[in-house]
Amino acid sequence: MKEQTRFETISRVTQSVRQRNISPVELVKSCLDQIRNLQPRLNAFITVTSETALHAATVAEREIQQGKWKGPLHGIPVGIKDFYDTAGIETTAAFEHFKNRIPKNDAAGVEKLKKAGAIIIGKTNMHTLGMGTTGLESCFGPVKNPWNADYIPGGSSSGSAAAVASGLCYATLDTDAIGSCRLPAACCGVVGFKGSYGLINMQGILEGEKPPDEDIVWMSHAGVTTRSIEDTAVVLDALAEPDGFVGTLTQERPLRIGVASNCKVQSEVMDAFETAVEIIRTFGYSMSNVAAPFTDFREGIANIASDRKTIARKSFDDIDVLLLPTTTTTTLTIKEAGKPQALSAENTMFANYLGLPAVSVPCGFDRHGLPLGLQIVAKPWDDGAVLRLAHQFQTATDFAKERPA
Repeated sequence: MKEQTRFETISRVTQSVRQRNISPVELVKSCLDQIRNLQPRLNAFITVTSETALHAATVAEREIQQGKWKGPLHGIPVGIKDFYDTAGIETTAAFEHFKNRIPKNDAAGVEKLKKAGAIIIGKTNMHTLGMGTTGLESCFGPVKNPWNADYIPGGSSSGSAAAVASGLCYATLDTDAIGSCRLPAACCGVVGFKGSYGLINMQGILEGEKPPDEDIVWMSHAGVTTRSIEDTAVVLDALAEPDGFVGTLTQERPLRIGVASNCKVQSEVMDAFETAVEIIRTFGYSMSNVAAPFTDFREGIANIASDRKTIARKSFDDIDVLLLPTTTTTTLTIKEAGKPQALSAENTMFANYLGLPAVSVPCGFDRHGLPLGLQIVAKPWDDGAVLRLAHQFQTATDFAKERPA
């Protein structure tokens, strides 16, 4: 299989699969070869399900030949963050105590992906129990940033971002509690999306295990990591409740765009952000400077339910989408990351608290060649606006076409 196919969009690969120019078995073998080549360097996976993936690919190939087409994910290799239960396969959350934990049932999201025909190729590495933003703490060893191993990959969905960026799979199912999907996406140069609270069923994340506190239950959202917004929409169609992602990425809709004016970020980050804003300005939408609704988490989550009804919607009375940098700093070196949450979640956490749809897309590189992310946020259940503007930005730029050597 051509190297280029490994980095094609899901839609294009699907077309080749459906036309039988390439088979699901070839796709899986190609990804497994890439994993064998790069896993020693990246440590992106905890478990690689080679045998079951090849068997599922064989079944998918037969189904497609018989005309039993399941949709655009049929035969496509995807990864699952090791937070989500997978029947008969270890689900560990990168936690020593769970190293031998084998669930009996699939998480709801995993079940939906399988029903859509996706091939589960493995469980991606992560920051232990999702409790950090660096991706360096895991009982299976740290994940390495595919652009430069001296830098953090971000967390907690570290393995997912590294795997997608390096062509080890086409997409991953992740979680995002304070930016856990968007932060590593920014660090590794891929797309990290979390939907509105409740858009994707999260049942089956360490099912039966007691969560550390109530905060994590309220803050946690399902996430999706891909290389393009187009791919995100495809995966979301299979996952979203109740009937998938409604709308198209090219649907014309006038947008009122707010540019966050209260972000405290490094100059390199701000330079890339301002360049991205100028690109979006050429789309012809109305744009204004606004204050992002950052939340003071010292007060806890006692008012989270009411805040989601009032603050979340009030913040979007005069705008439809909000733009801000994904990270406050450039990607940290491993030496700089001295604590589990060394990479600040200041620009991402408010979207979790308020239940807002948010996505990080590549928007440039710092002076060391590490990617930077642009974040697009909207009011609850306006996921379509986030994805459409992000798709428009990706179409107008080449950042997403860059990949690590």
